[in-house]
Amino acid sequence: MARKPRRRPPLPSPSPPASLNEDATTTESSNDMEEDGEEEGEEDDDDEVQGSDLSGRSAAPSFFEPHPEPRASSVEKFGDRVPVRVYADGIYDLFHFGHARSLEQAKKLFPNTYLLVGCCNDAITSKYKGKTVMTEAERYESLRHCRWVDEVVPDAPWVITQEFLDKHQIDFVAHDALPYADASGAGKDVYEFVRITGKFKETKRTDGISTSDLIMRIVKDYNEYVMRNLARGYTRKDLGVSYVKEKQLKVNMGISKLRQKVKEQQERVGKKLNTVAKTAGLLHSEWVENADRWVSGFLEKFEESCHLMESAIRMQIQKGLMKRQPKRRLSSKLLANSASGWIADSSLVKTDFS
Repeated sequence: MARKPRRRPPLPSPSPPASLNEDATTTESSNDMEEDGEEEGEEDDDDEVQGSDLSGRSAAPSFFEPHPEPRASSVEKFGDRVPVRVYADGIYDLFHFGHARSLEQAKKLFPNTYLLVGCCNDAITSKYKGKTVMTEAERYESLRHCRWVDEVVPDAPWVITQEFLDKHQIDFVAHDALPYADASGAGKDVYEFVRITGKFKETKRTDGISTSDLIMRIVKDYNEYVMRNLARGYTRKDLGVSYVKEKQLKVNMGISKLRQKVKEQQERVGKKLNTVAKTAGLLHSEWVENADRWVSGFLEKFEESCHLMESAIRMQIQKGLMKRQPKRRLSSKLLANSASGWIADSSLVKTDFS
């Protein structure tokens, strides 16, 4: 086989004189500085608009910038001992990007950081904070898959002590600046001892995301999530839903779907009416007013009939439940009568033998 000829590398282009390079670099740097100034001004304006809403509260940003890398000037000298061992702890239930961003800040406190993350077990969390959604094994495993974590410390203590710091050779403890009430009664703040010893490093919380916020979203749309899981094959017993609640949710879901179809049909009818009005030569505004009045009257009648149908279905369900109760009572009475008859027969047999 014939070998392919090798291509020669292109010759380097002649470099311009040094004076031209210096002029070009100075003009480019000045232009870049002007453009950066304009962009920073625009970003400041955007931040002012997005950073607040009408209620005065700070709105959650739609995009989260990564935290900057640490600078060499921020390194504190520890002699020959590297890397710096930083410890962060928490519950980390329903592990989300707010947790990850706080661990990112702790990891980037120093250029060479070994991040240890402590996670409390189910028993101590239930005692001092409450029930968690994820088990302790699930929370430990979620932390192990975070890119910023070097080591997970299971069964972490609720309050950090000097003995714990010495055991794991911890240089600093990272957490947000808000005081965390000590439910164990050892002090006012869980991190009070670390603050006093000067080993506390502050991190910032991420607005708009928390475990409590995620749980509130689920609770707010509880019925929708129940219907979704029922449609996916879960039983009402799996979801802890009663028989009546299941039937009610299904009826409400059917009615909402029917209303959505009526709304879509209304939009289609409105488009057709507009075309008819244009072809008939009538005034567009008068025709639309009449069409809106007709459609609104139809929707009122339809909602009224839906309400009647829903109440009728509920009555049928209640009647079915009421019918089941007398049958159970009758069966219990029959069992009681049969038992009493058996006792009477046994007493007669005893008298015959005597």
